[in-house]
Amino acid sequence: MRRFLFITLVSLLAMCGYAQNADDICGIFFSKDPFSKEGSQCEIYKAKDGTYEAKVVWVENPKKKPHLGLVFMTGLTYNAKENEYQGGKLKYPGKSGTYKTYIRLVNNGNTLKMRGYLGISLFGMTVDWTRESKVREQK
Repeated sequence: MRRFLFITLVSLLAMCGYAQNADDICGIFFSKDPFSKEGSQCEIYKAKDGTYEAKVVWVENPKKKPHLGLVFMTGLTYNAKENEYQGGKLKYPGKSGTYKTYIRLVNNGNTLKMRGYLGISLFGMTVDWTRESKVREQK
C-alpha cells in the first residue's frame, strides 16, 4: 500500500511539475504551414518587456527568404494557473489581419500547440510545432 501511494504521489508530481518555468517556451521549433504545407522554423524568445515573441529563422521554400527575421508573434505571457501562454498576437506572413493566439507545451516541452483565432477560440486553428536543437542550414 505504501509503495502504491509513493508511486502515485511521484507520478502526480511529475505531471504537475512540468512547465513551472515560464522560459520553458524559449527555443527553436519546426512546423508545417497549414495552408502551403511548407516547413519553417521559428525561434521563441523573451522580449525586453518580459513577454514572449517568435521570429522566422529558417524556411523550406527559398522564395520565402524575405520572411527570415520576421517577428510574427508578440505579447505572449505565461499564466501559471492555466499552464499556458496567453494574450499573444499573431501576424500570418502574406495574409492580412492579426489573430489572437495562445500556446500550450506538451510532451515534456518538446511539442508546442499553438491556437490562432479571430474573435473567439472556437473560430481558429491549432498547429503543432516540434522543438529542435538548432536552426537548420538555409539554402
